[in-house]
Amino acid sequence: MKYTQLGRTGLKVSRLVLGTMNFGPQTNESDSHAIMDSALGAGLNFFDTANVYGWGENKGRTEEIIGTWFAQGGGRRDKVVLATKMYGNMAAEGDAWPNHDKLSAVNIRRAVDASLKRLQTDHIDLYQFHHVDRNTPFDEIWQAIDVLVQQGKILYAGSSNFSGYKIAQANEQAARRGSLGLVSEQCIYNLVERRAEMEVIPAARDYGLGVIPWSPLHGGLLGGVIRKTTEGGRRASGRAADALADPATRSQLQAYEDLLDKHGLEPGEAALAWLLTRPGITGPIVGPRTADQLDSALRALELELPEAVLTGLDEIFPGPGPSPEAFAW
Repeated sequence: MKYTQLGRTGLKVSRLVLGTMNFGPQTNESDSHAIMDSALGAGLNFFDTANVYGWGENKGRTEEIIGTWFAQGGGRRDKVVLATKMYGNMAAEGDAWPNHDKLSAVNIRRAVDASLKRLQTDHIDLYQFHHVDRNTPFDEIWQAIDVLVQQGKILYAGSSNFSGYKIAQANEQAARRGSLGLVSEQCIYNLVERRAEMEVIPAARDYGLGVIPWSPLHGGLLGGVIRKTTEGGRRASGRAADALADPATRSQLQAYEDLLDKHGLEPGEAALAWLLTRPGITGPIVGPRTADQLDSALRALELELPEAVLTGLDEIFPGPGPSPEAFAW
């Protein structure tokens, strides 16, 4: 396993992040435990979740599954860098009172205590804001986070889905308080969706945040969707169906799959390997539903993409480049 520092911190994390969003909704508890055991056995030490995972009436279920895995002992909790997120409303269906969501000091305190209980642990290594809250000042947010750090309930704070200027606002306010501030940003970033290169990734790098891309295969589109639908004899659905129905997108994905087939590369593994070459990237989040999917993701760590492939990928999926050059002279 390859490791790197998380942003400007001294914390060492694996270059792949185990995403757990499927644990509960699509993968049962025993299979989820087996995937986590396999990940840890391979040296993958960075696990990401969120309080809302499980979704709907089962919100919190994913954290509970991780908690029962930790409870098995064997050094599981000590070996894992545990990251979770908060923002969404966690009140029971039909019982959504004010202050049960977003980033007020009241909700941050409530949310962290509830996550600790579900996760069966006394601390969270990386506590992330799942979305920007435009109505709560960062001074209030950092006051709440500083208290939790002093209490030992969390160690670091991170953001998710923040714009570049919000990363700057957050860390400038933290610096005025003498607080550590954000140490990571979790954003959507992949070959298809490269807008983070305009401002989010440059801001993260300037402020010393590790960047943790989510949806590295863009909902499966970069996992060989055309080949799978052709060889599997089944129709694409959801995002894949919409994408393949668009001639321009289908042509782009076909060129992508043809390029990788020419070099004997698996699309999903190549898409992950490409992210690992990008400046400022800590590691992409992989969300396996099965052990085989985890094995495929792990193979990406050993994949060295030839220069011809890197050039071809940029030609097929040209990024916008940094701002202001992306939209001005």
